[in-house]
This record gives sequence, C-alpha cells and structure tokens, in this order.
Amino acid sequence: MHLFGLTGGIATGKSTVARMLRELHGIPVIDADAVSREVVAIGQPAYQQIVDRFGTRMVLPSGGLDRAALRAHVFSDDAARQDLEAITHPAIRARMTQHLEQLAREGHPLAGVEAALLVETGSYKMYQTLVVVSASDAVQRQRLMARDGSTSAQVEQILQAQMPQKAKIDVADLHVDNSGGLEELTRRVDDLALELMARCQ
Repeated sequence: MHLFGLTGGIATGKSTVARMLRELHGIPVIDADAVSREVVAIGQPAYQQIVDRFGTRMVLPSGGLDRAALRAHVFSDDAARQDLEAITHPAIRARMTQHLEQLAREGHPLAGVEAALLVETGSYKMYQTLVVVSASDAVQRQRLMARDGSTSAQVEQILQAQMPQKAKIDVADLHVDNSGGLEELTRRVDDLALELMARCQ
C-alpha cells in the first residue's frame, strides 16, 4: 500500500483536501487529530494515565477530558508537555498502525494520513509521498480571521508561531496551492488524486 502524508499550515485547507480525496476519489485519508481524540476517550488507557498525571481538574463534568485546559496547561510547561506526549504519542502511533493495517487488509492500494506537524517533527520521512497544501499569506490571514473571529494582531501571533509555508513546500513531493476558490481547488485535487494513484502502479 502506498502511504502518503498530507500537511499544511493553519487555515490552508488541508482538511478540505483530505475530505475531497475521500469523498470524490474514494482515497482513504486518516485524520491524525481524530485519532488523537480517540485514544484519550473515556475508557482508553491513555485517558486514565492523563487523569493520573494531571488530576481531575482536567476532566469535564461529562467525564471527558478538558482538552482546552490541558493544552493551555502544557503550553506553558515543557515538562508537562513532555509527560503528555509520552502518554499520547505511543497510543496515537499504535492506533494509527491499526487503522492502516485494516486498510491494507481491505486491499486499498493507496492511503493517506492528514496531520499538522509532519514537517516540524520530521515524521514526514515515514511516508512514501509528502503532500503539502498552502495558501497565499493574504488568503491564510483572511480565512483565520473569518474562521476563528481572531483579530489581525492575534492572527499575526498565530502565524509567527508557525513554520513558514515555504519550508514545508521545499520538502514536499507534491504541492497543492489552495489560494483560489472551491472550483479551482476541486480541479487541483483531481490532478493530485491522479498523481497519487499513478504512484501506486
């Protein structure tokens, strides 16, 4: 099975590209963020490990983890972040492997993993093909403000904390520019799907 990674900066539209590959072309793309939520769900081993390490203050009244509080806590504490990653990363890798093995058993010749930090962590090297989705700086800013209701200053702060888009494009095997509208993106995803399927031959 040919395995590709799909990534891109914030508000570039990587999730839209992943959805189009799934819905328009029948190419399975696993959402790493969804997997990270699966492994910390109530009843999962990682859930209990997180509660044991960080306390019940990180638990919502519903019983689920307060992911926003947990993020805020580890953002300002390197040791806490490392502890959280030591719990979640092995669990995510194991669950991802299960999903991919299932797709291989089902006979899929091609599958992808959509994740935000493939280039930053160096994990893009695990994939046979790296696809990077980008958008112009102006479009990225506009989408962020529209999506999150962020101010211009907040958007600048978010983007300053991100790896520059060019650094991701430089290591990409395939690049999708999503600076235009949906119609243009659909054409580009059609081309991307053809190129990915050609790599399975």
